[in-house]
Amino acid sequence: MEEWAEKSTWRPVVVFGPEGCGKTALLLQASAMLRELGFEVFYLHPLERKFEAEVDLPDLKSEFMRFVERALGENALGRITWAAVDFIRKLQKARQGKIAVIADDVFQAIGLDAAAAYVKALLNLIEYPESRYEKIVVLVTTSEGASRREIGRHRWAHLAPMWNMSMEGFRQLYERIPGPKPPFEEVWRWTGGNPDMLRRLYEASWNVDKVVTAVAREKVLSSPFVARWRGWLEQAVENPDALWSPEASEELIDALEEKNLNHLQHVREGPLLLDRPTAPREGPGAGHREERRLADPHTQRSREEGAEGGGVYLTSAVSAASGTLRCKDF
Repeated sequence: MEEWAEKSTWRPVVVFGPEGCGKTALLLQASAMLRELGFEVFYLHPLERKFEAEVDLPDLKSEFMRFVERALGENALGRITWAAVDFIRKLQKARQGKIAVIADDVFQAIGLDAAAAYVKALLNLIEYPESRYEKIVVLVTTSEGASRREIGRHRWAHLAPMWNMSMEGFRQLYERIPGPKPPFEEVWRWTGGNPDMLRRLYEASWNVDKVVTAVAREKVLSSPFVARWRGWLEQAVENPDALWSPEASEELIDALEEKNLNHLQHVREGPLLLDRPTAPREGPGAGHREERRLADPHTQRSREEGAEGGGVYLTSAVSAASGTLRCKDF
């Protein structure tokens, strides 16, 4: 974040990752940090109906907030999201300063089909500003695999993967939970390090079946769907890298992505990854996974850490966005 603040983001940074992995927390921290560093910040979070303009121009801030209030009354979340671009241009025209745009899950408000167009509009703020600016940082998050694929078709953004917590960090979070709880190894296996899934398990008094049933209902995982793909799903339970086999069905992968259950990642180390990298999995199938990665540069490789001991729960690549799924229950 400090590097972006120092050098600016030359393209919008689109952070993608499973639901509940901490993207919103990242953006809230980024917003506070950038404000401390002297940036004027537009913060957009349509799903929470939260829009803020922490700018030093009172008239512009008041105008934006009045617009937000009217649009919220009409439930026009997408209109606010698009209008924010115009208000940012007004800010650019009014002063040459440091500007940050923090946009959390905005694609659901404007429609996934408009995701690439919105990213291009944000890129234009960087490349074709109303006037010269000192610095600019543009951060966007998404949990939608479909929007990531659409954005990845163009060179308008820097795609930055974010995953669930590392085992060390997740253990610290687990240890802060009061009262009796299952052994850490079981909780880690159930959740794959997803902090929101940990919350759901805690709120359900650690009733895994209750959480699994709720997730299956939310993701519309019907009996016919699971029956059709049972073989592949069971393989993925034991080893999420099974989806990297050349024989894996693209139809299944697309279906999981449509249900927002599939976040395949082709790298787990290096500067593109926002969270702590993990060691690549060794063993059978590694060559096939690399062949598939090279054949399809837009496909992303699954998270290795947290997939160990998958048991009967569909974790990591298949259910990274939603936690756990027990195939045999369908």
